[in-house]
Amino acid sequence: MSKKEKKQKKVDAWETDVHLDIPEDEIWTYQVPGLAAPHINKPHKYYSLKKIVFILVIIVAVSLSIYFSVMALQNDTFEYTETERGIEFSKFSNTGYLYELDIDYVCDIEYIAGNNDPNTNFKVVKDTSKPITSVRQFTLNCDDKIKTIRIGENVELVDTKAFYSCWALQNIEVDENNPHYCDIDGVLYNKDKTEVLCYPCDHDEYLRQKYGYEKELYKDEVTPEYQRDIQTYVVPSTVVKIDEMCFNYANLRVIYLPEGLKTIETLAIFKLHEKVDQWGTTPSLTDIYTYKSDEVSDTHFTNKKALGEVYKSLPEGLEYIGSDALSYNQSLSYVYIPESVTYVGHHAFWDTVYKDGDTLKGVTEMYVAVDEETFNNEIEVGDDWRPKYDYFLFKKAVDVVYSAERVTE
Repeated sequence: MSKKEKKQKKVDAWETDVHLDIPEDEIWTYQVPGLAAPHINKPHKYYSLKKIVFILVIIVAVSLSIYFSVMALQNDTFEYTETERGIEFSKFSNTGYLYELDIDYVCDIEYIAGNNDPNTNFKVVKDTSKPITSVRQFTLNCDDKIKTIRIGENVELVDTKAFYSCWALQNIEVDENNPHYCDIDGVLYNKDKTEVLCYPCDHDEYLRQKYGYEKELYKDEVTPEYQRDIQTYVVPSTVVKIDEMCFNYANLRVIYLPEGLKTIETLAIFKLHEKVDQWGTTPSLTDIYTYKSDEVSDTHFTNKKALGEVYKSLPEGLEYIGSDALSYNQSLSYVYIPESVTYVGHHAFWDTVYKDGDTLKGVTEMYVAVDEETFNNEIEVGDDWRPKYDYFLFKKAVDVVYSAERVTE
């Protein structure tokens, strides 16, 4: 027999129909020799046991998943990084129930077994062998729970953006032995008070408690005393620089700056506002004054007489106005740029003008001490440094008054 005939014989064998003679009454129970019997209407062997084991496996898997998820959250509350400077506090994720924070030593969260109250079922444990030496930018970015921050004596560097938009932050306290930083009544400064670094977003709540105002006052309830105690701030005469994001979102109406001030950094006095009711806010900053005294250390405003000579303007001697430095302050109505200024960043006064019907309000003109030629040739300016308002289908910049005289009150 040839190979071709043998191959055809195998194919014919595979194609041969197989017929099983199965009695009709055994059609669902008939067992083919060599194969397992069908389970129609019969339970599988050990079916109940297998079902229980399967359910237990699922329960254990879900429990482990939840456990490790919770542990991951717990372990990520504090994150630190080793740097050349030492240990850097690099990230903080609030448990939701931390309202005070010490930045002095490496910390961890220890949960208390059997306690289901999220307010009390944990404690912060410090490792005093590991002092924190620096705080990274945006470490507490947009935290809405922390009210008080305490900075330890070993901290050498706090990035000025470390506490950006901490909405509930009322005061920052610095260990008196820290050689690099200090606080003045809950506001963060460098040690020699030449730089103001962070005015906490909710510092007005701290001041309300300090001066005996029991609740937050809305705009139509503000008294002269309230504005003096809560919404007016005097920057000490030693300060030469207002750092990035220092006063952003603060509830201040009036700021007094020293004539020795040289730099207003990026976003330094950005979008100051106050509550008008429980549903919204409104721009708050109405006036910026400069005083000439060299002996002012008290940041609490009492009266202009205590500040010596005062004028309405950015300070003579100011050199640098950063990007978005005073933007989104629509209650501000007057800006005078002294001849000492050499740099104005992009959008420095953005959105400080607006239209109320057909009437322009806010900063409707920019007043500049130098003439137009000097301004254009000797002062570096960024894009859209002037405020703009809606003009038909476009945005129109406000006019600049050059060679202007400073307004007198």
